[in-house]
Amino acid sequence: MILRPKRELSVRELTLAAVVAAVYFVLCYFGNIFQLTFGPVQVRLGEALTVLPFLFPATAPGVALGCLLTNVLSPYGPIDMVVGTLATAVAAWLTTKMPRWYLAALPPIVINALLLPPMWAWAEAGAVNGAFWAAYWFNLWTFVAGEAIACYVLGTVLLKALPKVKFFRPMIPAVHLAHL
Repeated sequence: MILRPKRELSVRELTLAAVVAAVYFVLCYFGNIFQLTFGPVQVRLGEALTVLPFLFPATAPGVALGCLLTNVLSPYGPIDMVVGTLATAVAAWLTTKMPRWYLAALPPIVINALLLPPMWAWAEAGAVNGAFWAAYWFNLWTFVAGEAIACYVLGTVLLKALPKVKFFRPMIPAVHLAHL
């Protein structure tokens, strides 16, 4: 049995998803120069793109692919490639389901906050002990702050600006245009 998407993606949508993947990676690579991508307070510039599936559902795979490419550089290794990419993929899919633009940043913040801080705490402490919980709470709050900056501040700029670009308007579902 072959599962097929509800509809085929257009060349424009596939291209947009590929560009999003590349831009996500480049933004994160650039941010890594300033220790923002994998630093103690993680403000991944590419995470601003995780709100794009609200406007352009076809970008969800591009966001996940960009995250996977970025996580190849991760100091946490293969587990970050799997867990981090899965978290971003789930968050991107949930973002497509958000009813209002101001909710588009919630899935990336919440899903990543649930999955990534425990992974980092385990990598730092190696066991569930006092050091694990200290690392967990520190990572949770610094991550949520950084993710909120990336998604709500930078992402909101994108959500408000892109519908004004003539090239992108035909790809935005009418229901979302009405709520911007």
